Amino acid sequence: MKSFDAIVIGAGQAGPSLAARMVEKGMKVALIERKFLGGTCVNAGCMPTKTLVASARAAHVARTGAAYGVNIPGEIAIDMKVVRARAETVTMNARNGLIGWLAGMDGMTVVYGHACFEGPKTVSVNGDTLTAPRIFLNVGARPVIPALPGIDDIDYLTSTSIIQLDTVPRHLTIIGGSYIGLEFAQMYRRFGAEVSVIEHGPKLASREDEDISDAIADVLRSEGIDIHTGVSDIAFARSSDGITVATDSARIDASHVLIATGRKPNTDDLGLDAAGVITDQRGFITVDDRLATNVEGIWALGDCNGHGAFTHTSYNDFEIAAANLLDGDDRKLSSRIPAYALYIDPPLGRVGMTEKQARASGRKIMVSTRPMSRVGRANERGETKGFMKVVADAETKEILGAAILGIEGDEVIHGLIDAMNAGTTYPALQWSVPIHPTVSELIPTLLGDLKPV
Repeated sequence: MKSFDAIVIGAGQAGPSLAARMVEKGMKVALIERKFLGGTCVNAGCMPTKTLVASARAAHVARTGAAYGVNIPGEIAIDMKVVRARAETVTMNARNGLIGWLAGMDGMTVVYGHACFEGPKTVSVNGDTLTAPRIFLNVGARPVIPALPGIDDIDYLTSTSIIQLDTVPRHLTIIGGSYIGLEFAQMYRRFGAEVSVIEHGPKLASREDEDISDAIADVLRSEGIDIHTGVSDIAFARSSDGITVATDSARIDASHVLIATGRKPNTDDLGLDAAGVITDQRGFITVDDRLATNVEGIWALGDCNGHGAFTHTSYNDFEIAAANLLDGDDRKLSSRIPAYALYIDPPLGRVGMTEKQARASGRKIMVSTRPMSRVGRANERGETKGFMKVVADAETKEILGAAILGIEGDEVIHGLIDAMNAGTTYPALQWSVPIHPTVSELIPTLLGDLKPV
């Protein structure tokens, strides 16, 4: 049996950073990873997909150059082998950087293999037994594959496997109209594929307010993406040249099918029962406000705890755990203000409550919206799709939430994220003097237009 001061299972965004902090404190740490360092973000999520998004945008800009007085003769050709290789390079640079960083730490033992609990303080991996008084789980999540008729008879893609494509599909049909599916929809449409999106719910991006969801659909439809919402029945069958996707309202002749119907935690093969760790009905590990499980000495961080499925929430889990366990602080999960982005073009930046959530809270609220067509930077760039929206408490003047669907919306939203985390009321922001011409300069104007609803 090999003894450590701490064992970290999973090398996503929380695990390596936490392991490194503990090593800095003089601890002996084992970091166990069954596949690749960096987790989903580095290997199959943010880094490769946003690299692909960048290639798709380059193709779009090239095709629309004439509107800016830039004429490119002939068709814009896509070399998917180069596109894929570029994404792989970005991933490998990040992964190799992690490998080198961790290898240079005295007290760090990196183990590649599948870890499984034998008890609350022991895990087995590669035939060895490791023990530690503290164990941290950062095991991430994977795509959910629904039990749809005919799905076992076809070769479908997931968000992990689609990034390996080195050809452009003739017709990509995406099952699922949420964030992952929509990013791939626009991306592959810009690469030249015909694209259809099939969503069971009544709208795309169901977490958003209806006006935001409608605007997202308008953006995608304007680029020729076929969208089907409110679909109750979906079935698949092989065809002579691909896959037939049949729904209650359409029949689609697809060459490729992407299943993007959500993700589930990688907790089903960890032997959690042997440790006594409790999960919910969906397999997410139950944690308290400080990320501790029901078993003393075991914590769960990142996607597997169900409190965020983003790189930044996983990293914040590390920050909470490190502050509390190593720095004598008392940081809580409940103090985190949710924020995220949807990386279609233009992107959506989101923070805090939606209008629907704010109304449901029983507060007296104020709402303001402003179309991107009334933003100077958007007009100068010729990118006027989308709009800004902010929700505030009419009595406390607290900013409750915001959505910016438009050019640079994923960056502009940070001004409101920072203000909300600092507890700044909206009247204080109205007096800021922004830089012109920017998108952010309209934030004070947007706040000044808040009206009771």
